[in-house]
Amino acid sequence: MPTPASHPPTTGSGGGHRVAVERGSQHVTVTIDGRVVAESDRPLLVHETGLPVRYYLPPQDVDLTLFEPTDTHTTCPFKGEAAYWTYRGEAGAGAEPRTDVVWAYPQPKEKVAEIKDHLSFYDAAAKIEVSQ
Repeated sequence: MPTPASHPPTTGSGGGHRVAVERGSQHVTVTIDGRVVAESDRPLLVHETGLPVRYYLPPQDVDLTLFEPTDTHTTCPFKGEAAYWTYRGEAGAGAEPRTDVVWAYPQPKEKVAEIKDHLSFYDAAAKIEVSQ
């Protein structure tokens, strides 16, 4: 699974790489194994060269009781250092753990400061539904 730090090759100080944050009003629902783990009407959309749009959700809109922080960290030259969480599901529910499926930038670079502590999910591990 690629990390959010995976970027197309660039040259010099950015080589035309673009990253922009946009406030959205879409309704975003995130499910893992059929369980709703996040729901928000206030996503931040991150548009980045060579990557699909990513939806970053406020932590208040994510059921963090279903996740556990991991020791995984990656560095993106455009956004900063990302921290990760593993999906654990509910205790006793028999959910299969999904390692490092959600990430956030606790101290993002100034250009994308709005995404601080907002969470984004890998669409390979979570179903992300977006509606107007």
